[in-house]
Parts: sequence; structure tokens; C-alpha cells
Amino acid sequence: MSANEFDAIVLGAGAAGLMCAAVAGGRGRRVLLLDHADQVGKKILISGGGRCNFTNVNTAPDRFISANPHFAKSALARYTPADFIALVVRYGIAYHEKTLGQLFCDGSAKQIVAMLLEECAKGGVDVRTGQLVHDVTHADGKFIVRFGDASFSAPALVIATGGPSIPQMGATGFAYDLARQFGLKVVEPRPALVPLTLGGDDVLFRELSGIAAPVEARAGKAAFREAALFTHRGLSGPAILQVSSYWRHGEPVTIDFLPDAPQAWLLDAKRTRPRATLRAALGAMLPDRLAETLAERLGLPGELAAQTDRKLADAESRLARWDFRPNGTEGFAKAEVTVGGISTASLSSQTMVAKTVANLYAVGEAVDVTGWLGGYNFQWAWASGHAAGQVI
Repeated sequence: MSANEFDAIVLGAGAAGLMCAAVAGGRGRRVLLLDHADQVGKKILISGGGRCNFTNVNTAPDRFISANPHFAKSALARYTPADFIALVVRYGIAYHEKTLGQLFCDGSAKQIVAMLLEECAKGGVDVRTGQLVHDVTHADGKFIVRFGDASFSAPALVIATGGPSIPQMGATGFAYDLARQFGLKVVEPRPALVPLTLGGDDVLFRELSGIAAPVEARAGKAAFREAALFTHRGLSGPAILQVSSYWRHGEPVTIDFLPDAPQAWLLDAKRTRPRATLRAALGAMLPDRLAETLAERLGLPGELAAQTDRKLADAESRLARWDFRPNGTEGFAKAEVTVGGISTASLSSQTMVAKTVANLYAVGEAVDVTGWLGGYNFQWAWASGHAAGQVI
């Protein structure tokens, strides 16, 4: 085998590519890992505020979005959060659990990248960065990749170049172009885990920029109970980022501003605090400026005692199901991940290999599998990368 011939070439040195290369190298495969960025794992380094939310202990297939909701089951079952945690522990990386099962490094995301690079080094993986992939061709059972001024060949090729989210990090739609080149279908990609923008009658709420409150947000059949944040462009915060993955243009996002309030709480307030205003009643449970804005929109001036029970019941109902009509999202520039991608119908769920092209694989965010906020997308990267790495 010449210096430019390998058993497998992995395109993309992000989470999935690093894992795939490390696992294959550990099996004795001669692996070449290529990335156009000047360093590996750039998205890992910025994740979790630089502490890398590297997995979620509550990982389950129903926390992933895909045209085929069953596709992720196999890989996720065969490489679990416990498996990745064991690797982290083996490297002596201290970590802690935040809310909702999210695990973060105590120190820095750099530790996760260093760990994966060390795993690659143990398997003799050849890691090269900082050049463009000019061309990928397939002939005589070999994939030929032109990277910078050099050409490399291998019988197996792994697409691990991610999706177009966070283009300032160098993200592109390269994976989709390559998939289409080889006849694989692509589910239309769209921004996910992304802030939503407001226009029309909802513009008033942009004046609340910087104010956050715990809510339950809904889009379609999905509902998440976390914080929502008002921004100068619209809505953000964990609850909104979560529902954004399910939201479709033209649909409402429904917010329950008081998900923990008991039934008929406003009628009870009328009886126990008849001289209070609606604004005061809301102010006891919500940030002042938000309470003021909601009270203004509900239009019930004066004391609660002056309001009919019906009006108060209607106000309570509206606060529990307040519809916003986003006019869009902040796009791939602010999206943490991408919904859509290389169609799972084109791939084996066991090995991530293409059904119609021998020894062509796709892993990680490039594939039409998208996790919830909170470490789920990293777990998919580890699991899918591991599945391919076991067989290439």
C-alpha cells in the first residue's frame, strides 16, 4: 500500500468523524481523516459555552427527529451514553450533570477533543487539516479524494462533514452535494435549535429583549417546559430552541406562561385579592415587564373585583395558550444543528453504509437525524460514528 492509499478515508473531523476514525483505527484499519478547517473538532470546542455538553443520560430514540423515527434506534442502542462516559472517565476528565440529564466537562471542551485525537493516535489515524477537498471520484472499487495538492485513495469513504449550521465555523452543505453526486436522496435541510423571529402584532414583545421566564412552549405535537427568552428579534431560550426543530413556517408557537399555576388561579386571586390588578397578579409570578406587557394585551384595566368571572377565565385561558406567529428563524447562522440531511432511506441503520454504493458511509449531523437540545446530537455523533467505525 502506497503512502497515499488507505483502508478508509473519513471526510470531516468533527465529533462523528473523529469517533469513526478512532474506532476504525483501533481495529487496525489504515485511516485518513481530512478536514478543511485549520483544526479538528471546532463545534465541539464552542459547545456548552466551551465546556462541551458531551452527552445526555436520558438519551432515547424518541428524542430525535427524522423522516424515519426508527432509524436511530440501532446505533443508539449499541453505543450508549454510558459507553462514552466510560471513555471520558478513562481519560480522567471531570464532568458534572446539569439539568435534564445534560453532562458537561468541569474544565474545557478541549479535553474532549484531546481525548478523541489521542484515541485516533492510538489507532495510527493520519489526521490532515487546512486544505479543501477539490474532488471526490469513484472508480475500480476505490474512492479518490483530491485534498489540497494531493490525491488519496481508499475502498471506503465516510461522509462526516456535518450540516450547514454555524457557517462562520466553516460549516457547509458539502455532505449533501457529495451524497447527491453518488445518487443518495437528501431530505430538505432547515435550521434547528434556532431562535425564532417575530413580526406583525408580535413585534411589541421584542421590546422585552433580555427578559426570560420558565414556560411551556409548543409547536405541532412537541412541547417543552424550560425557559423562554425574549430577544430584540423575537424568541429564544431553551424552550424555544427545542420547539424550533419541530416548527414549520406559517404555524404558531403556543406558550403557556404559567405552566405551574393551578386551574382557576385568576378567579381565586379575585376572591383572595379583589383589589389587586391583573398586572399585580401576574407580577407575583412573572418578571415585571413581561407581566405589564401581557396585562396590557389582555386589556382588563382596574381591579380584579371589577372583572367578570368569564373575562378572567378567558384571560387565564389565553395566558395558558398564547399564540405567537413567528415570521421565520435566525437561520443557519444561529442554528445549533440542522434538521434534514442525507436520507436514512439511503442508509443501513446498523452500519450507516449506503444501500446503493458499496463502502460509502454517512454519519453524524450529515444524516437526517437531529437530537433535542442538551447533548443528544453529540450522542448521535458518537453512536453513528462508532457504528460505521466498527465495519469500515
